[in-house]
Amino acid sequence: MSAPHGYNAGVKTWDVIVIGGGIIGLSLARELRKRRASVLVVERGEAGREASYAAGGMIANCGDEGPAALKPLADASAAMYPEFVHELQDESGMNVDLREQGTLLFLAPGQRSSEITGAQSLPGSLLALEPELAAKDRPAVFLAERSVCPRALVSAALKAARHHGVDVSQGEPVEAVNLSDGGVVGVTTSKTTFSAPKVVNCAGAWAGQIAPYAFPTRPVKGQMVCFGVPRKEVLRHVVRAPEIYLIPRSDGRLLGGATVEEAGYDQRTVPETIQRLQRAAVSLLPALKDAHLLEAWAGLRPGTPDNLPILGATPTPGYFVATGHFRDGILLAPVTARVMAQVVAGEKPDLDVAAFGFARFSVRAA
Repeated sequence: MSAPHGYNAGVKTWDVIVIGGGIIGLSLARELRKRRASVLVVERGEAGREASYAAGGMIANCGDEGPAALKPLADASAAMYPEFVHELQDESGMNVDLREQGTLLFLAPGQRSSEITGAQSLPGSLLALEPELAAKDRPAVFLAERSVCPRALVSAALKAARHHGVDVSQGEPVEAVNLSDGGVVGVTTSKTTFSAPKVVNCAGAWAGQIAPYAFPTRPVKGQMVCFGVPRKEVLRHVVRAPEIYLIPRSDGRLLGGATVEEAGYDQRTVPETIQRLQRAAVSLLPALKDAHLLEAWAGLRPGTPDNLPILGATPTPGYFVATGHFRDGILLAPVTARVMAQVVAGEKPDLDVAAFGFARFSVRAA
């Protein structure tokens, strides 16, 4: 890959255009730039304000919620997180609130701890670990997981990418990847055209709307709530229960979520759903009864038919895709950036991503 971008016949060009300015696109752009590629990120709205902004931030590589095929990538990415965060914080000057207290997972009725990947015995009684929890008699296990504040993380990723010299264009939906003689020559947005011989589609739930391919991504809505707790350390661990999960932040906020809804591109919150989340949170943590509801929101996760991401090259030379991370975009950002930078560079990736290839779907033209 070449050194930073120059001009070709008076037209600015880049080595790689990344479509989508969420945590996946920004992490990849930064990784490509570290390899001395010139990179332009083109974001349809405001960078980092879609699925990444709405996420809970659990680095959840344990448990039994994720597909088994994703486990090697998830474990590798979770292991990368401390260094990933260290670099982002150093380059951005921001704190992204990486917490390492772990997760308390309440078992569903009939579920056994032996069925839970990564489950450990609780390092003490529930009363000692979390005295404010109401469910002292429910069976639970400990998961050695981290959590992060996604809004701070994606803001830091944006600053870090710019620190490395990544260019960012916002407020311009990409309408098509431009081809010439069967290969990529750039993209057309709602406003203009950008030139590059390589393009990576990281557009999340909108990835399938960009010609020439209609990737089978769809929006999966998730609604969440955020409380201002009466005092810090009301809850130290992330708590995952069948009815809700609770995620504490170091600044005193506490998140509760999240729904999984097939609602198209509707990002409105539903009062009844928000009230249900509030009731579930208070039932599990009564100290929230008098807590102020700071915010409620909905985000659109990029789902796929098999709930696995789409990673790798497309049949079109120079066109790549990294999307469909569903509920694991925050978790998988470091490893996606690494393996996709290798794929874009024509190298063999450190981890096998064949199971996540474009070819597993019958994809029509967009």
